[in-house]
Amino acid sequence: MHAMVLNKIGTPLEWTQLPDRQPGPGQIRVSVAACGVCRTDLHVVDGELPHPQVPIIPGHQIVGRIDAVGAGVDGLKVGERVGIPWLGHTCGVCPYCKMQRENLCDAPLFTGYTRDGGYATAAVADARFAFPLGEAGSDESLAPLLCAGLIGWRALGIAGEGKRLGLYGFGAAAHILAQVAKWQERSVYAFTKPGDQATQAFARSLGATWAGSSEEMPPQPLDAAIIFATAGDLVPLALKAVRKGGRVVCAGIHMSDIPRFPYSLLWEERELLSVANLTRKDGLDFLALVPQIGIVTKTTQYPLQQANQALGDLRAGRFEGAAVLMR
Repeated sequence: MHAMVLNKIGTPLEWTQLPDRQPGPGQIRVSVAACGVCRTDLHVVDGELPHPQVPIIPGHQIVGRIDAVGAGVDGLKVGERVGIPWLGHTCGVCPYCKMQRENLCDAPLFTGYTRDGGYATAAVADARFAFPLGEAGSDESLAPLLCAGLIGWRALGIAGEGKRLGLYGFGAAAHILAQVAKWQERSVYAFTKPGDQATQAFARSLGATWAGSSEEMPPQPLDAAIIFATAGDLVPLALKAVRKGGRVVCAGIHMSDIPRFPYSLLWEERELLSVANLTRKDGLDFLALVPQIGIVTKTTQYPLQQANQALGDLRAGRFEGAAVLMR
């Protein structure tokens, strides 16, 4: 197998030949067809997440076909197309797992962070955390759904049922979630970097009711806001934009420090919440709805060996939607 390997934090990934890996008990091996490029991958490469483990193969939006099955695996077979998400393993015995909150597991493993991921020609995964994808849709179009889509879906649930929804940072996750919200007959208000008229136009093309700068106030108070951007200074702005009793949900795994803000922005029973990881139920629920919603992902393809270019373009905001590495 070949992979783009992170050998040292803060350095480019290196194209590396590795011995073929065999799945152990309860595991599957997937021949990777596509792997989405996520901002979390940047956090891994830059060492912004705690306890970095190197060398590591990044990537946690994996689409591929099973080519080997370990002992004790039921319900999956060789040749089946599956998706491998961020949450790659949970202990099953901690209090959080027992209360059906496996996203908060005390001893988890994360694909592309604490276990090797999908910037490779093959990946070994815990069979319990592989989602059957069926045959509808291309590998490229499905890859962003496995994190950008799933985290957006979980964030939407936490945001509540309000009709006016603000999305701060209109990238891979927001462009999927905007389509979900429109299907649910909600109004989407898209917030971008100041002056980013191209992204604002992209948001409007996906049905956004309004699109403008993150420094602007929406024309109406929001019922809820979801922050996908990693800038902590958006939190006070979002709190200011939501109505009394409204919610602000921070959907990223990493965010810069939140600045001091007056208590008046939080008062009147506004809520500030965060999203951590996902559960398998999130994946099963969301992926079952995808065909009904008719989600169209906007993607930019890169060959696997150009993973560094894809990460650089993501950092600089050089594309709309999501980047996907193709084998």
